This record gives sequence, structure tokens and C-alpha cells, in this order.
Amino acid sequence: MILVLAFIICTAVIVYSGIKLSKYGDIIAEKTGMGRAWTGMVLMATVTSLPELVTGISSVTFAGVPDIAMGDVLGSCVFNMLIIALLDALYRPMPISTKAHRGHVLAGGFGVVLLYIVVVSMFAGDKASQLGWIGIYSMVVCVMYFIAMRVVFIYEKRQFTQYIKERVNELRYKKITTRTAVVNYCFNAALVVIAAVFLPWIGEGIAEMTGLGQTFVGNIFIALSTSLPEVVVAIAAVKMDAVDLAIGNLFGSNIFNIFILAIDDIFFIKGPLLSFVDQTHVISAMSAIAMTTIAIIGLTYRMEKKRLFMAWDSLGILVVYVINVLLLYMLK
Repeated sequence: MILVLAFIICTAVIVYSGIKLSKYGDIIAEKTGMGRAWTGMVLMATVTSLPELVTGISSVTFAGVPDIAMGDVLGSCVFNMLIIALLDALYRPMPISTKAHRGHVLAGGFGVVLLYIVVVSMFAGDKASQLGWIGIYSMVVCVMYFIAMRVVFIYEKRQFTQYIKERVNELRYKKITTRTAVVNYCFNAALVVIAAVFLPWIGEGIAEMTGLGQTFVGNIFIALSTSLPEVVVAIAAVKMDAVDLAIGNLFGSNIFNIFILAIDDIFFIKGPLLSFVDQTHVISAMSAIAMTTIAIIGLTYRMEKKRLFMAWDSLGILVVYVINVLLLYMLK
């Protein structure tokens, strides 16, 4: 009962701070002129993924549960793509993939490449090359992460005219200074980190109490909790009609999540991290790849209207998520 209560408290803190992060992230986008897409991709994604970062480092260094760290990251990638489908159900004017600009395809593509590196490295296992205790794949991930940031940044600079238009049309926060926005943004980011520190131990306790196992708990329960900032930020952004802020945050979070695995590998001194985790995690990785690919197709095809309560691409994402959960439960 205490574990469940602790889980609820941590979750509540993350939800509260996530709402604030959405607001102040939008203010920073307006004040700096960076635009919502770039802000969502880098600034928002980095902060909303801090729970995964802290949870991962805590899991591999203090709690000694690498499967929780791995499950949290890959489960969050899967859940982030599910959020796109949920947003589509909430967004009435048109399919949300039609509202978002095509530049998100770049971030989605890089996310698929990074997930593919993880899958191949997991299959390689002990045969994968390493430098010291760190897997070579972690170094490749780090390089790819910064390449992704650079490429997307260059692309977004070409959209500068759109940013100017966005800024002129939507100056909502004239009375709030940039300094106030940054201070509040950092404060709420700190709350998210503090709440996330306790999640590995709570997750390990729930796994032992329920008998569901670390892989299932990491991929479902911990991933759900640490992905709550993305959920809250995305919903709040869509309500402000800042769709690109929401979509950029989700794709950017997936890219940053795989980067987190590389960081976790550095802190896990027993050897290459992917050599010490359950092979079942491949299911989540492949599900994340499939869901991201479907999202990319939706962004490219751009349906004019929804046939049902959500567009076909969102339905496809939802189906893959359900299959992912069922497979993880059967193999727990």
C-alpha cells in the first residue's frame, strides 16, 4: 500500500510540473523566437525526458535494476507514440498529423534509426564491441543524437519565416518577462527530477509485490509514470493550438530517450548495458519503430478528414500499442 501511495505522489508531482512546463515552454518559444517546433523538439523534450534520465541512472547505479532502466526508456518511446494517437482523438478540426508540419518527419526518421541501433545491439549481445565497460553502440548513439539535433536545427532555420508569422500572430505573454519564464521553467523541471529519483525503487518494489517482473513493470508502469510530463505537456499544447510544440516534444523525447540509454551505459560499470538486460525488450523497441513509422506515414500522406474518432494512422498506432502490451504480458 505504501508503494502504491508513493507511486501516486510521484506521479502527481510530475503531472503538476508538466502542466507548468507546457505553459512556460510556450512563453520561452514566444520570447526567444525559436518557434514551437524547435522548442518542443529540444527544450521541451529534454526536460520532459528528465524522469527517464534520472530513473535510468538511479536504476543502474543505486538500485542495480538495469531492466527497469531499459524498460522505462523503450516503454516511454512506445507510450510517446501512443500519445500522438490520443491527441488525434482529442483534436477535432482535422487529423493531427495534417495540422503538424512535415518537418517532424526528420525527427521521426532519426528516432527510427536510433531504435534500430538498439535492436541490432541487443541481438549482438556479448559479441558487440566495447571500449572499457561501455558498448560501442552507445558511442554511435551519442554521435547520431547530435547529428539529429544539428540536422533538425538547420531544417527549422529554413522555417524562420513561419516562426516570425507565428510570433506576430500569437503574442500572448506580453506581461511575462523572459527571466520569469526561465526561472519558473527551471523550478518545475527540478520538481520533475526530484519525483523521478524515487521511481526505480518504487518500481522494483511493485515488481516484487505483484510478481509481474522488472521487464513488464519497467515497460508499462514506470514508463507510464515517467511519460506523464509528455502527456500533460502535449495535451496542454494542443489545447493552446500549439500542435507543433506537442508533436515536436514527443518525437524529440524519443530521440533523447535513446540518448539516455547511452548515458545509462556509462554509469553501468559492470559492462555494456544491453548485454545485461532481458531480450524481451526487443518487443518494445520494434513496437516503437512500427508506431513511429506509421506516424511518419501519416505526416507525409496528410489525410483531409477523419473517418472515425481518429485518423487511420492513429488507429494503427493504437493497434500496435495493444499488441505490444499483450506480448509483454504473455512473456513476463
